[in-house]
Amino acid sequence: MVQYSISNLDASFGALADPTRRGVLEQLGQADASITTLAEMFQMTLTGMKKHVGVLEQAGLVCTEKVGRVRTCKLGLRGLEEEAVWIERHHQLWATRFNELDAILEELKQKEK
Repeated sequence: MVQYSISNLDASFGALADPTRRGVLEQLGQADASITTLAEMFQMTLTGMKKHVGVLEQAGLVCTEKVGRVRTCKLGLRGLEEEAVWIERHHQLWATRFNELDAILEELKQKEK
């Protein structure tokens, strides 16, 4: 059985639960951006964006670098491989269950005829 770091999964899925944070990741996938720029893009306060970036940073999905007075955000080094493995495992589990259900339904249809 595959062992997952529950705290990593919790932090990642918690961070990804918010649409603004998912949007920030999408944006940073295109180009690095300052917290000020991100706040303007998402029409929110600088404090609000700092909190969102902090959650993403704690999850390892974003890293920040301060140069002078500007804090630049970029995608973190940790990708979502562990989360993708977890999702795929559960996808396969559900696919197997639905296939079994399909077989039962087909069997019941054959009995009706």
